[in-house]
Amino acid sequence: MARQPAPVAAQPAAAQPVAAQRLSADTPSKTAAGHSFIAPAGWSLRENGNAVILEAPEGGSWIALVDAQAKDAEAALAEAWAAYRPDAKWPLRSTTPAPNKDGWQDQRTYTYQTSPNELRTVTARTMRHGDRWTVRISDVANAVAGKREAQIALVLDQLLPKGYVRETFAGRKARKLDAARIAELEVFITRAQQALSVPGISIGVVQDGEVVFAGGFGVREIGKQALVDADTTYLIASNTKSLTTLMLGKLVDEGKLSWDTPVTTLLPAFKLGDPDTTSKVQVKHLLCACTGLPRHDLEWLLGPAGATPALALTILGRMQPTSKFGEMYQYSNPIAAAAGLVGGHVAFPDLELGAAYDQVMATRVFGPLGMTRTTFDFTRAMRDNYARPYAFDVDGKIAPVAMAQNTPIRAVRPAGGAWSTVRDLLKYVQMELAKGALPGGKRYVSEAILAARQAPQVKTGKDSWYGMGLDVDTTSGTPMVFHGGRMRGYRSNMVWLPEHGVGAVILTNADSGNVLMDAFPRKLLEVLFDGRPEADDAVAASAKAWQEWIASSRKLLTIPPDPGEVAKLASRYRNDVLGEIRVIKTSDGATFDFGTWKAPIASRKNPDGTITFVATAPGWSPEFVASAQAGRRTLMIRDAQHEYVFTESD
Repeated sequence: MARQPAPVAAQPAAAQPVAAQRLSADTPSKTAAGHSFIAPAGWSLRENGNAVILEAPEGGSWIALVDAQAKDAEAALAEAWAAYRPDAKWPLRSTTPAPNKDGWQDQRTYTYQTSPNELRTVTARTMRHGDRWTVRISDVANAVAGKREAQIALVLDQLLPKGYVRETFAGRKARKLDAARIAELEVFITRAQQALSVPGISIGVVQDGEVVFAGGFGVREIGKQALVDADTTYLIASNTKSLTTLMLGKLVDEGKLSWDTPVTTLLPAFKLGDPDTTSKVQVKHLLCACTGLPRHDLEWLLGPAGATPALALTILGRMQPTSKFGEMYQYSNPIAAAAGLVGGHVAFPDLELGAAYDQVMATRVFGPLGMTRTTFDFTRAMRDNYARPYAFDVDGKIAPVAMAQNTPIRAVRPAGGAWSTVRDLLKYVQMELAKGALPGGKRYVSEAILAARQAPQVKTGKDSWYGMGLDVDTTSGTPMVFHGGRMRGYRSNMVWLPEHGVGAVILTNADSGNVLMDAFPRKLLEVLFDGRPEADDAVAASAKAWQEWIASSRKLLTIPPDPGEVAKLASRYRNDVLGEIRVIKTSDGATFDFGTWKAPIASRKNPDGTITFVATAPGWSPEFVASAQAGRRTLMIRDAQHEYVFTESD
């Protein structure tokens, strides 16, 4: 069964003598050198010379901001650790570049090697402004990082140099995307594709109701000549969520439900592990990321082969909130899947939950919008013009991803199981920009429904929030509505600027396309408003960082795995929730067989002497810590807030 791991807390050496102030609200603050940041509500803040130290409400997790008078980054880093925690002895795992941004130059990230059983992640970031350095140290328990993702991002995003003013496009008119500006976007994509080793990228851009570009760059499959284009299908993952809430909005327009309807009255089978939270959940909460429920992705990623959407309800029945209802942003796929199941059941109560969802999406969304190639059917999507998924392997080489890593999404498909194309998704984006009207002016959905989906449900940053399956960010001075999608070997983004009638879709068939999810929207802003050039630098730095991270991680792995450690493995392990792992031992190593897919393993010795086995599959490399409980061999896998123990079985 899953259980929440207890955080390991070791008090920093300098933390005891200085009293800390507990903050009742998000509080604008300054570092010793006068650089601005925001300290989150509930955290404690204290000053210690040139260091400002924030501690999470749970205790045992800290972010330190240290201003240093140092000759270079390495000296600044040493000074920061001396100010924060001079007794720290974690070995350095990797050092990777970060792009220049928000007035900070020469940024570099340092990641330290913690042992899995410490249940924490430790990193540092050095950054220069003028002739002075600032260092940000993050020493945070994984459970806290998972629960307080948005609060931590608030600190990081709002750390700005003294006197620096962020660029804003407020009050500015977007430029016409003429041939020259479209060409600038094409050059950016071409360079990024090469730097990131993405085989295929399809993009589309609309302005003032017209498609100004729709096309592809690269190939569907490495080694073959077929090119991607605007009609190539990709798994769009979590971009499915905004389509699911659109379906619910259509049902609201039809009077079949309301945003405030209690979910249990619509789908009696819906229940959470916490009865109080169950009673509070209304339709609008299913895709708000605000119920306090954390991720439980391992329970469907390693779920049984051929699982139906009923699995999503089973998972929900085990889920416990880790923050108060509406208190903070926590992203969770199973409850988002329930949104689609509720809509499907309301519209087609006599059908199986999955079939009902597929039918309501076809009749309320895909059909009316003319999204003829959008589907939840993997076989149909992969029939002809589709992009095969890729990711880097352990040696940093691009390699195909086994589609079996993606098929489990079918069990929670309202949260991320749609396949689509640029041309289809542009029809959706055009409808959003037209405030619910179809080409020709026919009303498809009311403006009030679209506005409700974008209304704030929970904060994700100082100037950003999550609505219902949609992110909204106003940091640039003009609202940007968007949502990203991530599955193995696929990365995508849909984005639009309501004030300017501009929208875009980008679909990629490689994990490294992750960089473009943020970089392409930024490049679009630069082209539209003649903004500061940041996107190209971000891609270059991220591409280099990715390869350096892979190389540093590879050095820690033993491939083939240590034969002595492999010999200690049982032949079968079982977990009551996640199922079975078979261990197939060979003369040169071993393979983990998860039932629906398998992968060769590597071993890694951790600083505390424990052994981790890593399934070295491109796309997903889950890690298992070997141990024993009650005299039986075990393998443990963790997410940020839970752990699952596989015990040897006969």
